[in-house]
Amino acid sequence: MKTQLAGIALFAATVSAVAFYPSLQSHAGAHLVAPPIEPIDKLVPPVDPATNARPQIEVVFVLDTTSSMSGFIDAAKEKIWSIANTMASAQPTPEIKIGLVAFRDRGDAYVTQVTDLSDDLDSIYAKLMDFKAVGGGDGPESVNQALYDAVHRVTWSQGSQAYKAVFLVGDAPPHMDYANEVQYPETLKVANTNGIRVNTIQSGQDHNTAREWQRIASLSQGDFFNVAENGSAVAVTTPFDENIATLSRELDDTRLYFGSAVEKAQQKLKKAASDKLHAAASIATRARRAAFNSSDSGERNFLGNNELIDAVEAGRVDLDSMAEAELPAALQAVAPEERKTIIASHAKKRSELQAQIKELAGKRDDFIADRVEADGGAEDSLDNKLYRSIRSQAAAKGLSYEDAPKY
Repeated sequence: MKTQLAGIALFAATVSAVAFYPSLQSHAGAHLVAPPIEPIDKLVPPVDPATNARPQIEVVFVLDTTSSMSGFIDAAKEKIWSIANTMASAQPTPEIKIGLVAFRDRGDAYVTQVTDLSDDLDSIYAKLMDFKAVGGGDGPESVNQALYDAVHRVTWSQGSQAYKAVFLVGDAPPHMDYANEVQYPETLKVANTNGIRVNTIQSGQDHNTAREWQRIASLSQGDFFNVAENGSAVAVTTPFDENIATLSRELDDTRLYFGSAVEKAQQKLKKAASDKLHAAASIATRARRAAFNSSDSGERNFLGNNELIDAVEAGRVDLDSMAEAELPAALQAVAPEERKTIIASHAKKRSELQAQIKELAGKRDDFIADRVEADGGAEDSLDNKLYRSIRSQAAAKGLSYEDAPKY
């Protein structure tokens, strides 16, 4: 029997330039087998000394989106930024990419929808906002196809440097009776070869699901969790959320994008995703996003590609030598000296807003920590189960975490 989750701290974040709705249908794609790499648990240097590149975290959430999972889908929309904040708290500071695979079953509106790994978490969230829990109700689901797509149709990084993980979430076992379908033991062999751990989170108490979920995790050196019917995640709103959300919208409005017509089209998609979030997401969700964007790992999500103020301040572009057509529309009609004044004004406002958000985010963290402690702690929450799994597995990649997740 499928169950609903009242709250979940799952999420939370590629292709370098992600489309606003980068989803694909399930029966495409070749059976890819990557070359062998180092074992999953081999410790690797956290930073490439040649490029000073940050360590990478790549996480794909494989989600049952049939009707019994509606509570979980709603909760995931609330908590994606919490898991992003948790992953961002690692040292050294990581680059974070998140992907999604939604699945149902044959005969439903779709079997799978794949959203590739991306560091543009706004666009990942925009896709998640469109997920609706529909269909199902007839027992096993297309778990085999979902895992196959997560391993073969997502653009995982090559080599052994990144922490790569799948979190499979659902309440029904896989169909093992479909002809001409790659079953999960074969898929997990490829995952192991590519250093991808597969973890499983079971919703409810179905014994068949528990047996299959435990086997999937075992075959991939992953972890298995069980979630009670009413959920077990920490969900705290704070007196600071509304102010943080308002400041975050103002901060987004300081972004000015430049580049070619193609690049500007990509940037419009990025802006559309964040506008959608501000219009439809809860205040608490927007506050969690702002906290993530104020972290070093979240800077990429905030800025996107070709953000002019950042590029000018970093010396990557010379404003005087830029072609007028490459400038943001707001700067094309003004004199060169006035352009510099506008850039300086935006930069000053951005710095002030970022400082305010960081201060309020710290107060928000303290408020939540006090509330969790007053409620007796959260050791058995899904937040902590996920955190312990990520902390343990990412340690093999040279990443270290503190003693508690972000909420």
